[in-house]
Amino acid sequence: MVEKDNEYILNIEALGYEGEGIAKIDGYPVFISGALIGEKVKVNIIKVKKNFAYGKLIEILEESPQRREPKCSSYNMCGGCTLQHLSYEGQLDYKFSRVKDCIRKIGGLDESIVNYPIGMDGVYRYRNKVQFPVGLVNGKLSIGFFSEKSHEIIDMDICLLQDEESERIVSIIRNWMNEYSIMPAKKDGKLFKNGIVRHIVIRKAFKTDEVMVILVTTNKKIPYVNELINRLNSNNNSIKSIVQNINDKDTNLVMGEKCITLWGSDYICDYIGEYKFNISPLSFFQVNPVQTEVLYNKALEYAELKENDTVFDIYCGIGSISLFLAQKATKVYGIEIVEDAIKDAKINAKLNNLNNVEFYVGKAEEVVPKMYSEGKTANVVVVDPPRKGCDEKVLDTIVSMKPDRVVYVSCNPSTLARDLAYLDERGYKCVEIQPVDMFPHTMHVECCAKIVKKSDL
Repeated sequence: MVEKDNEYILNIEALGYEGEGIAKIDGYPVFISGALIGEKVKVNIIKVKKNFAYGKLIEILEESPQRREPKCSSYNMCGGCTLQHLSYEGQLDYKFSRVKDCIRKIGGLDESIVNYPIGMDGVYRYRNKVQFPVGLVNGKLSIGFFSEKSHEIIDMDICLLQDEESERIVSIIRNWMNEYSIMPAKKDGKLFKNGIVRHIVIRKAFKTDEVMVILVTTNKKIPYVNELINRLNSNNNSIKSIVQNINDKDTNLVMGEKCITLWGSDYICDYIGEYKFNISPLSFFQVNPVQTEVLYNKALEYAELKENDTVFDIYCGIGSISLFLAQKATKVYGIEIVEDAIKDAKINAKLNNLNNVEFYVGKAEEVVPKMYSEGKTANVVVVDPPRKGCDEKVLDTIVSMKPDRVVYVSCNPSTLARDLAYLDERGYKCVEIQPVDMFPHTMHVECCAKIVKKSDL
């Protein structure tokens, strides 16, 4: 019987879906954050459940050859990148195994369809967007990231995954808040009714160097905001937009629905390949522009578009994949629930002189069946759903539509495997999956899957 607060010497046999080491005591799994396959470790049991336990790593007795010293000084406190102690080759191996495991266990499919992940050369400073929570912690202003599996803010000056520009901007905002006694909206993890600033969000366009600074606040009035605007502009010529986003709800959501442009433009511009995109404060835009181009080119390859093809791009966001598809297809229909994203998508189509794209706003599970019932159909379908995967109504409509090919872009191997199994039971077979490492040093991995009609094989 495994007991809480007891110490054990354990051998790590595998890594879990969150990158934690897994050991077993008489067949009973113990999850240990920070441990690696092949290591012998001393562990203190901190939580015991019916079917598993959590252990805290006390000492590494035998070290894995894949272990690396994390470059980040806040690594042991911050919950942002959980795999920095693992070599990059080891990270890719882990993500390969994870995708295969999901495909086999959840999807019931042949894992041989999974290719080795496409990695990247520069595995630091790759993010074009950062969200810093702001709060009072023990009476001190703290700006940084949450500690692992908590809402405790770890005060940080440097994050090696973010662009260096964001660090300079945060430093300016930090000094401004301290000088003018601008109160954060959280105090010791709870909403502080007299506070103002909830989050600092910074977006940078890597191709154009344009920067957007977003202050997420609890109300409309920001004291001494002109002083902040002047300081930001005097220290950074790349800033093209300073925006206030209002979120006055007691929620874990970072941003609210209303944005007010305080200075400059309502958007910044960036490129993926040859295509130009306007990015507004609420727009979804992939955070790793280098690997995004790799991923989208793979989606285009799997689509095998011909001149007369019509495409449904479901969960299209600001139309980033739609534009890649429109270069070869006769017609592309994009569907997205976020109204601001669709506005951006329409602008982006015009920016790139693409007249063969139409966008529809609404829930995919409502819009797609309605479009199909009205006679709109496609012989190629691309889906890029959120982490929860595709709604069954969407999948059922795809099956009824009988497209020649389906391309599934996924940020969650578990729901990808589930949806592939659903399609497999209804006449469609996944023939290839290409993981792309969009998020080095984290357990996240993007995948692109090629799906065809079984009758065509």
